[in-house]
Amino acid sequence: MQTVTPLFLETLTTSHAMVANVEAFYAGSSTVLDLPFTDGSVTVDRKSKTRRSLSLTVADPSYLPWAELDPLAVYGQQLVVSRGIRYPNGTTEVVPLGTFRIDEPQGDVRMGPVTLTGKSMECALIDDKFEVPTSTRGLSNCVDAMTFLIQQTLPTAAIVNLTAGARNPSCAIVTWDAGADRWDAVTQIATSMQAEIYVDALNRFVIVDIPNVLSSPAAWDVAEGEGGALISSGRQMSRTAVYNAVVASGENTAGTTPPVSAVARDTDPSSPTRWGGPFGKVTKRISSGLWTTVSACTAAANSALFDAIAPNVQTSVDSLPNPALEAGDVIRVTHVGRKELYLLQSLTIPLTATGDFSMSLQGGKEDTS
Repeated sequence: MQTVTPLFLETLTTSHAMVANVEAFYAGSSTVLDLPFTDGSVTVDRKSKTRRSLSLTVADPSYLPWAELDPLAVYGQQLVVSRGIRYPNGTTEVVPLGTFRIDEPQGDVRMGPVTLTGKSMECALIDDKFEVPTSTRGLSNCVDAMTFLIQQTLPTAAIVNLTAGARNPSCAIVTWDAGADRWDAVTQIATSMQAEIYVDALNRFVIVDIPNVLSSPAAWDVAEGEGGALISSGRQMSRTAVYNAVVASGENTAGTTPPVSAVARDTDPSSPTRWGGPFGKVTKRISSGLWTTVSACTAAANSALFDAIAPNVQTSVDSLPNPALEAGDVIRVTHVGRKELYLLQSLTIPLTATGDFSMSLQGGKEDTS
């Protein structure tokens, strides 16, 4: 979760005035300081290749772009979005919600409204496919390799390593063919170091440890009853995407190392997903050219097994809005007499006071603290 004051979190569950701002930029310069909008939302989703997405409605048809350099045109124009609270003394506290490249503005030329969508800047790397075979040769570690691939497309992009202890292992030599997806290559390198990378609300490419509902502290409490933020919640359980064994294999055609592999199984006799128990035998296979040793495959298999055996329990929560949350945060939910910890997979943050705020949570472990 983004850093906010204790007063901000306290005020969220009481009657308060919200503020939201959308500022338009082109080539680094502001073109509209306070874009007037009537509706909109920002969605943050761990499962999407572009972590953050924007939908926006502007009533005034004069904002419908006609020329390439108009504020809401699609030639590199961006929108910077924030939401926060105005306190009774008139001061405000806001949090950024992201920087979005504009896609597909449209509307009636006389009556409006103008509607548009936008994506966070992973989209620039997705668009920029490799023109020639590209290798990590000469790049000694994972962060250098990701920085090289990102800054080939966005030379001024900020890359921040937020993993515990700023982990930065060596990077295997791998080559991607011309036409391959550049962003896929970046995320493969992050995965090889048991991390993930995405563009955050400050428009930085951040490298973070894969979140763990067992060890990560709860970022926010969502409780029912007076003074709580919970409005409603739903629950669904499935065995789909639950595995009790992971086989990790590595075959690097760019190097001289032979193919390697390793397997990790759930062998805990008390586990409901134990290998060979009533759940059965369900294997997931993963591979990467960046795993060149058995130990690297073993580490990858063990890391993937943790997620593979996690209960596939989907919990949807409607609550009072908290714009400071980030996908990947651990949320403590108190409902129907239970207190559980969940991993926040996605959330939609409205930009108006009447919009709906919703969260999709995964897993679920009883909180005994």
